[in-house]
Amino acid sequence: MENKYLIDTKENRAFLKEISDALLQFGHQFPSPGGSSYYLGDDGTPWKERSRETWVTSRMAHVYSLGVFLGHEGSEELVDAALKGLRGELSDRENGGWYAGLTQDGQILPTKQCYAHAFVILAATSALLAGREGAQELLDDALALYDLRFWNEEEGLSCDTWNTEFTVLDDYRGLNANMHTVEAFLAAADVAGKEKYRVRAGRIIDHVLGWAKANSWRIPEHFTKDWVADLECNKNKPDDPFKPYGATPGHGIEWSRLITQWALSTYKEDREGAAPYLEAAENLYNRAVADAWNADGAPGIVYTTDWEGKPVVHDRMHWTLAEAINTSAVLFHVTGREKYAQDYAQFMQYLDEKVLDHVNGSWFHQLDRENHVIGTVWPGKSDIYHALQATLIPYYAADVSIALAVKNQMAV
Repeated sequence: MENKYLIDTKENRAFLKEISDALLQFGHQFPSPGGSSYYLGDDGTPWKERSRETWVTSRMAHVYSLGVFLGHEGSEELVDAALKGLRGELSDRENGGWYAGLTQDGQILPTKQCYAHAFVILAATSALLAGREGAQELLDDALALYDLRFWNEEEGLSCDTWNTEFTVLDDYRGLNANMHTVEAFLAAADVAGKEKYRVRAGRIIDHVLGWAKANSWRIPEHFTKDWVADLECNKNKPDDPFKPYGATPGHGIEWSRLITQWALSTYKEDREGAAPYLEAAENLYNRAVADAWNADGAPGIVYTTDWEGKPVVHDRMHWTLAEAINTSAVLFHVTGREKYAQDYAQFMQYLDEKVLDHVNGSWFHQLDRENHVIGTVWPGKSDIYHALQATLIPYYAADVSIALAVKNQMAV
């Protein structure tokens, strides 16, 4: 196997930097005149007929804040453009919070999404670290709104979707939004020093681990309003981009990394306190990889499985590979187990041979079971969030949110 696929080699570091630089260049055309992010097409050209969504805009603010720390030319202006969108046309001045997005002709997309609001928090923390004007106000507003509308202190979990006016709460509860809430809460704790959010992240994690243990480390994704798992949700629409049926191995992998980050940052030098969480993180990762990697005779990680681990949707999504790269690297550095280094090398080779678009840039967002590019769930290349983080997380501190980790290391 080539050295550029092997963790902790200079060749691998150089390979990731090459990918990182290209990704940051790829995303330059995202800002609309009002600042909200266009959905990017196969070659990075904006698909202006598609809606401009808050979660994509927030991700772009986050990644170009990382670009500021990395010295990527033009990053400051791109962060500022996304902040303009978040503080302007995407913000609901009448009802509070952020619209789900805007249509091509500027009409409001209905509902207020926990998922999108978590990303606003992440964007604000990263932009604040990057010293961008308005970031502190955005963070203050985002945390206050989230506390008011989405966080349930009694349950220790977040709800999912309101109507636009915040008068009707949908009965659906989901873990995707809670997972990105953990990411956002850890960033708020790291960047703003608000430790209550790290505590909240731990409460969410404890719930998730309870459900995972009861399901052979396959995490239920969908719940009723009383937090009863709905294991049959969307069985008739198994490839839904946000609410797919069954277990989502990519989320098991992503939870593994976030749990590791939370445990290391919460227990610091107390490895005994962190140990059960690190063990659980390994269980989640290993279950997901065993179920989903090379599950059908071809390389790649299947999108979903049933509750016995049998693949349901065989398509490979780029974000799942990105999280596998991240988590295998983190677990290798935290545990020293060679298995994770071997996994990382396989994932890197697969990235280079199948998922990297060596012609038009970025990563193919969806491949079928034979690794042919398709676009039934994720056409185009909407944003660069997952892919860019996968070029950074493998070599930065595992106990710190990635924006602060990159800034700290670049300052040395």
